[in-house]
Amino acid sequence: MVDSGGVGLRERKKQRTRRALIEAALRLFDEKGFDETTLAEIAAEADVSTRTFFSYFASKEDVVFYDSARKMELAIASLADRAPGDSPADVLLRIVEDSLTWLTTYEELAFEDAELRMRLVLKEPTLQARALVMLLESQTALAWALREAYPQLDPVEAAAAVGAMFGAVKLAVVAVLGHDLSAEQLLSTARRAAEITLTGLRSLG
Repeated sequence: MVDSGGVGLRERKKQRTRRALIEAALRLFDEKGFDETTLAEIAAEADVSTRTFFSYFASKEDVVFYDSARKMELAIASLADRAPGDSPADVLLRIVEDSLTWLTTYEELAFEDAELRMRLVLKEPTLQARALVMLLESQTALAWALREAYPQLDPVEAAAAVGAMFGAVKLAVVAVLGHDLSAEQLLSTARRAAEITLTGLRSLG
């Protein structure tokens, strides 16, 4: 007989440990700098061993980009769940909306910490390099998935659509960082950028 209560308790404990590591790492990166912070310091701040850290993350960079794989899964799921009448622009807008919802409701990280993470990426060369590689990989994968979902799109159209939508959203948010905006204002900025981009994407059908 499976002790479902015990399994649930262990899973919740793992989630709390993971969250503690993420929050500790971001806090230390902000206070000391990314390169200056050690794995041992992150583990100690989260009250776990360095060995436990490696049970959750392979590196410091992985902590910063802890949710990247999950966000890609959500994006691909949005394409798979599209309605018959949805255009490529409709689906891309939904992916943006889902990403924003994920950002504001995901239990592991507060919105304020998500903003901190973006600032860290912008100022730390190591994280910038990792972010650029991951951005290229994720947008290439999404463009491929978009073309599979809409065979009428050629490779250039699919790539341009994905790059235009997500490039606009990311750059718009970066442009207003440091202006002491609320979470709601930052989300409004992202949505406005997506809506502006839609004007051109609607021509794809």
